[in-house]
Amino acid sequence: MAKIKKKKPDDMTKDTLGIANLTTLAITKIPRVKSFKFPENGAALLAYNLEKALDTSKKARPAAPASTEVKNDDQDYFADDDAPGASAAKEGTDLILKNLTTGVERVFKFVTDYSFSKDGKQMVFAASGSKKDKTAPQGVFLLNTETGALKSLVKGRGNFKGFIFDDESEHLAFLGETSPEKAEIKDFNVYYNSLTLDTAQILVDGDMPGMPAKFAVSGDGRLNFSKDGNRLFFGIAPIKKPKDTTLIDFENAKLDIWGYKDDYLQPMQLKNADRDSKRSFLTTIDIYGTDPKIVPLTDIKLPDASLVNEGNASFVLASTDYGNRIPSQWTGSSLRDYYLVDVKTGDRKKILESLGGSASASPNGNYIIYYDKKKMLWNTYQVATGKITTLNTGMAVKFYDEENDVPDEPNSYGIAGWTEDDKAVLLYDRYDIWQFSPDGKTAPKNITNSFGRQNNLTFRVERTNPEFRFFTKKDVLLLDAVNNATKENGFYRKAINDSKNPELIIMSPAKYSNVVKAKDAEIYIYDKGDYVNSPDVYVSKDLKTAVKLSSTNPQQANYNWGTAELVKWTTPKGYKSEGILYKPENFDPTKKYPMIVYFYEKLTDGLFTYNAPSPTPSRLNIPYFVSNGYLVFTPDISYETGHPGKSAEEYINSGVESLKKNAWVDGTKIGIQGQSWGGYQVAHLITATNMYAAAWAGAPVVNMTSAYGGIRWESGMNRQFQYEKTQSRIGATLWEKPELYIENSPLFNFPKVTTPVVVMANDADGAVPWYQGIEMFTGLKRLGKPVWLLNYNNEAHNLVQRQNRKDIQIREQQFFDHYLKGAKAPVWMVGGIPATEKGKTWGFELTDDKP
Repeated sequence: MAKIKKKKPDDMTKDTLGIANLTTLAITKIPRVKSFKFPENGAALLAYNLEKALDTSKKARPAAPASTEVKNDDQDYFADDDAPGASAAKEGTDLILKNLTTGVERVFKFVTDYSFSKDGKQMVFAASGSKKDKTAPQGVFLLNTETGALKSLVKGRGNFKGFIFDDESEHLAFLGETSPEKAEIKDFNVYYNSLTLDTAQILVDGDMPGMPAKFAVSGDGRLNFSKDGNRLFFGIAPIKKPKDTTLIDFENAKLDIWGYKDDYLQPMQLKNADRDSKRSFLTTIDIYGTDPKIVPLTDIKLPDASLVNEGNASFVLASTDYGNRIPSQWTGSSLRDYYLVDVKTGDRKKILESLGGSASASPNGNYIIYYDKKKMLWNTYQVATGKITTLNTGMAVKFYDEENDVPDEPNSYGIAGWTEDDKAVLLYDRYDIWQFSPDGKTAPKNITNSFGRQNNLTFRVERTNPEFRFFTKKDVLLLDAVNNATKENGFYRKAINDSKNPELIIMSPAKYSNVVKAKDAEIYIYDKGDYVNSPDVYVSKDLKTAVKLSSTNPQQANYNWGTAELVKWTTPKGYKSEGILYKPENFDPTKKYPMIVYFYEKLTDGLFTYNAPSPTPSRLNIPYFVSNGYLVFTPDISYETGHPGKSAEEYINSGVESLKKNAWVDGTKIGIQGQSWGGYQVAHLITATNMYAAAWAGAPVVNMTSAYGGIRWESGMNRQFQYEKTQSRIGATLWEKPELYIENSPLFNFPKVTTPVVVMANDADGAVPWYQGIEMFTGLKRLGKPVWLLNYNNEAHNLVQRQNRKDIQIREQQFFDHYLKGAKAPVWMVGGIPATEKGKTWGFELTDDKP
């Protein structure tokens, strides 16, 4: 285990980062806060729910309910406190309402759910009461936050949730059930209240006209008012069957039956069983209608829908992949049909069939815009006429991923937004923003004047308004900008209605994120950081000059950190490539350094990303190794379909050879580390070259023929799609191109391996079958190659348990230190850990013996 090296007073270098200090940058959250909310309009109110009740044993408790507001430590109790225990989670906890201007706080007890009206003048909450205090009020209560008046909407015990106010804060709806506590099936209703009603009324129940047979209000559905407040949307679901309590467990078989006609494989069905059991189907009711009935808008065969024009439109946009699901096991996705569903009648009109892309409605609902992935074209469907218009046909500029290197149709770059009254839609190409007329009557216009493409800048609209719906003629767009050559980040501004080039605000070698603008002022708050500086919060009026509000990481100054720089080279086939080289802060070009190469697809966009030194789930802990005297190199990789292994050789090996030309790189002490797809490439590289002195492969696939038909247990999906369409990039079935599966399977070339390697393969891996790691270990072991296997019990693809993250960090450091720095080997590498010693010794002790 590395220790912090204390420096002499005259030594200007800093302490190295030791494993014991990996947690120093963590920000502690308040453990008692369960949730918190502010009113949408920015009123100076804050409500937060605690994980457990406050300890108030020394305080007097006024009678409940009380409305007196008090300051500081004096507290207003809605009911008696309840001792923490098994029932605390069911009964609800303390809700604190705080006026941020006056500091006045008010505490309500046993609250299970709560919400503000948009204007902040009302707060609704449900109180469960307490079994230990029969006087504790229970039900639903409405608080006037201005006067402090409290109104009871529903009295009595029940389960009430999903509170939602309409946009004008005049109407309230929520879900509730008052079934017996032990009842397995809960009968939910939709409750409604308005400013003119003293109590909440049941708006929708199971006997409501329009309710399909054997259906009821879903307690898992989401409530939404239309923008105008006239219509309420909610969910219904089939009534669940109660368990048959007459069945005796040991007399019944336990099995899964896989059928070839099933839409989804059994593992996927089982994985999604809980979610599917909670699925609800969108339904609506006209609150002011003369005919009090509900209108189901979706069902089992048409399950998905989205509101249009904030629920004010006469239809919703619904979609389904019913009938197209089976191929998803080898395509990775399914084709969808799209419908317009009338909110008054439920009538359906199919507008798109077997679409392999995505579709959405314009803000006012005049158009449906969709990207046809197969044809790589953007299209609109005009709702009034049914006319379909292709927007980017015949254009030289591509509106799909120009760098797509997987054997599947490329995705689009996306939509920036619409203009007012659905007059135009803004679409992205790789660099710029284009304006299209949705009816095709006006020629496309590049509103950023190709300035992005000409200067290798990628522009994207920065959304700073959470209520954004469309752009107006007067809007000045704030553009997030990335310089693709230098990876610098920054901002430009561009008036949407002028012909000028985007105007530079700031570009810098940093990473900006989480930009938020004040609602009624030109004031911005954002995070800014880079590899050296952890992200801090800044406030600015113009995004050029800013005031730093936080200092998240002052302790970093005590440690030998590092630098990050972009390096570029040309591969043997003439491809231009780039990567990031990390050096220790005290780098000395007259010395030779060992180097670890870490890779996963493309990483150079993270040049200015801060990497905390906390133990990682399984990828390389870059700042830790850099702090302790290593160079770390992360090359980008592009892929040729059918040859992912050779592509890794092309880019990774050539990048390493390029860096080895520097005298300060020790070409005999280079290691490689990768996780998942990177782990596969580690396994492949050590069969193709003996350049690497040590290798670490996390969750690798080494036999594509045996992995091809396996299951990704985390999702339940079959793995075929990964090889045919996505990351593994074979581009054909095992039966069509068996030779490619063998070429790209390291297992068949294990006799060539000379590099010592550690494999991590966890027995609860939900992405890569852990037997792939076993195949790698047992194959190399039989061949007498130096190999170790780490199986973290009941752990996932990436480590979750912190103790395991710390453990792997120690072992990884010891492994690379031994082979790349000549350090002593630990016991676990030399003699292993016998099963009889499991949990008693970890083998971290260093020894003079050799592995």
